[in-house]
Amino acid sequence: MHMSASITCSDLHWSTPDGDAVLSGVSLTFNRERAGLVGRNGVGKTTLLRLIAGDLMPHRGAIMVSGTMATVKQRVQIAPEATIADLFGVTEQLALLRRAEAGDADADALANADWTLEMRIEAALARTSLDADPETPLARLSGGQRTRAALAGAILADPDFLLLDEPTNNLDKDGRTAVLDLLADWRAGAIIVSHDRALLEAMDAIVELSNLGARRYGGNWSHYKERKAIEQAAAQQDLATAEQQVKDTARKSQIAVERQQRRDATGARKGAKGGIPRILIGARKQRAERTGGDNALLAQRLRAAADASAATARARVEKVEDMHIHLPPTHLAPDRTVLQMDAVTAGYDPDAPVLEGFSLHVEGPERIAITGPNGSGKTTLLSLIDGTLTPWAGTISHPVAHAMLDQTAAILDPMLSIADNFARLNPSMNENGCRAALAAFRFRGDAALRRVDALSGGQMLRAGLACVLGGTTPPPLLILDEPTNHLDLDSITAVEAGLRAYDGALLVVSHDETFLEAIGITRQVALRIREANI
Repeated sequence: MHMSASITCSDLHWSTPDGDAVLSGVSLTFNRERAGLVGRNGVGKTTLLRLIAGDLMPHRGAIMVSGTMATVKQRVQIAPEATIADLFGVTEQLALLRRAEAGDADADALANADWTLEMRIEAALARTSLDADPETPLARLSGGQRTRAALAGAILADPDFLLLDEPTNNLDKDGRTAVLDLLADWRAGAIIVSHDRALLEAMDAIVELSNLGARRYGGNWSHYKERKAIEQAAAQQDLATAEQQVKDTARKSQIAVERQQRRDATGARKGAKGGIPRILIGARKQRAERTGGDNALLAQRLRAAADASAATARARVEKVEDMHIHLPPTHLAPDRTVLQMDAVTAGYDPDAPVLEGFSLHVEGPERIAITGPNGSGKTTLLSLIDGTLTPWAGTISHPVAHAMLDQTAAILDPMLSIADNFARLNPSMNENGCRAALAAFRFRGDAALRRVDALSGGQMLRAGLACVLGGTTPPPLLILDEPTNHLDLDSITAVEAGLRAYDGALLVVSHDETFLEAIGITRQVALRIREANI
């Protein structure tokens, strides 16, 4: 580990293949600190992290890294039959240790063996509170458990910098606590993309990306919010003052012009009456013309100065597009059954069912949170309800229409644009209705024409929400799997407001307790990990 480790980004520029600028002129330096990288969806947070990691190359600018790095991405990609050892990149080293234990390793191999490896793997898994071993297949782990495994693999390498992209997404309460505890004790560098307020409170610095560029704030999330609010208020005040100055300058210029015109008219009338020598009339006319010209030049300079001041002030005000979700009523009757599950057994391995004998009755506009630790079967339950997974035993019926949005927004066709996806999923709406609905979710103009596979994680989830919630008649049953994952905080607030006003039934999987409280959850159904699945 290098005590002088650092990462320097100089004048970074990067655009999408379509030419849309994502990062323009970003210059930042990261030292041995825990830095939270924040900003609205689509401003380039993940792109910046991938540039630093070397997964992308900047179109302009440079990145200099002193020290080692380890990265944990938003989604842990797994190969068939891959294990935790494969994820850690230590499969061959562990195989060498096994041969050594069996007496099948030669002297050269024994000299290269890392005898501390197994102990370090065990310690890394313990730091992320993951009860597993190197031989555990990744396919047996939930999304949250895979994230914890990837984080354990990152710290196993003892890097100078951790690059973490939304590390608490999909994590249960214990997993979030483990990540917070890990970072609280982390003494090397860390760059963390996150919208998790509790995690951001543990940061040493906050780096904000916005349409104004990149800005560093010393301190944690609370300190950043205070400073940001002061800056925004000052910028708005400066803009109001500058715009008033433009108006005042224009008004004064107009008054001066009108006064000069009245003086010129008075002189002309006197000249017409006679009594003033012609030579004197000509001199007065020339003087009036010079004065008028000088006044016009002065007024032009004053207007230019006022306009420049206003432009400078306007450039300091962040352009923010608000998101508003207005859901039409479903008129769901309080006594209407919307979901009935009786003695359902299901899973992926016949020898280890995830759910066994599970029953659930949902009636009227209930708001139910499905809770439980990672691996307890929450996503499996939603797949059963949505019909993408068939139960081995038991029955499932939902007498009313429903819509589901999962963590990956699988409802969207990645090869189509946002607008085309919306039209496909809401065939009764005309183009104007589609555009208006998408605009409410901050997809205005050409933004609605972007292909889904080019979107950031937050933009993709927002597009999925638009397609599910933006139609003329929302379904009486909404099923949401971690709907706040990847969303920026302003979008989360808008989703909370929209769901509070929704009059249908809600079935939500979320580890965000603040979100569950905000949308008025009335009942919790807690799942537990069955011993056969551990």
